[in-house]
Amino acid sequence: MQQPKIFIASSDPSTRQNLKYMLVREGYLIAGEAPDGSQALRMIRTLQPSLIILDSELQGTNALEVARIIEEDGVAPIILLASSWHRNLLTRTRDFPIFAYLIKPIQESTLLPAVEAALANYQKISRLQQEISKLKETLAARKIIERAKGILMDTMGLTEAEAYRRMQRQSMDRCVPMKSIAEAIIVAHELQGGSNKAKKTD
Repeated sequence: MQQPKIFIASSDPSTRQNLKYMLVREGYLIAGEAPDGSQALRMIRTLQPSLIILDSELQGTNALEVARIIEEDGVAPIILLASSWHRNLLTRTRDFPIFAYLIKPIQESTLLPAVEAALANYQKISRLQQEISKLKETLAARKIIERAKGILMDTMGLTEAEAYRRMQRQSMDRCVPMKSIAEAIIVAHELQGGSNKAKKTD
């Protein structure tokens, strides 16, 4: 299994160095580091790290903007660093993929569990999102197949079972998904309808 790659974005060199020391000692790979938000975004998009440690006091492009773009790009989970506890900051970052909120100076006893939890929970969320996406695709395909089945029943006088088997046979014979067969039936039916309308107009 490939080791997680961690990116560190902080304007404080000592914070970056301390984090790198603790992470490397535990076997993590450092994908890269940046002292400001603009450079961090450029590098994150190129390196595609597994986890991003983001200092809330980042210079340049601020941490909230960086977090927002990371969320839009769907890159990786974020661990947010802060000098003190701010409920306002927590509220403002609620919609971003922030999986832990750590107070500086960072201790190894809090950093490492936060890293492991962030990586594990983000993987779970990613798997759930993939499953939801597949379910949506399946539902959409089922609706198309049902519509095509209805067209065959109306135009050819087939029963529901016969219409389904007909599409199933064509799918197997042509080695294409049933959704593709259904879409072809719908398009042909719509073209036929348009042709009939044109003839009536003439």
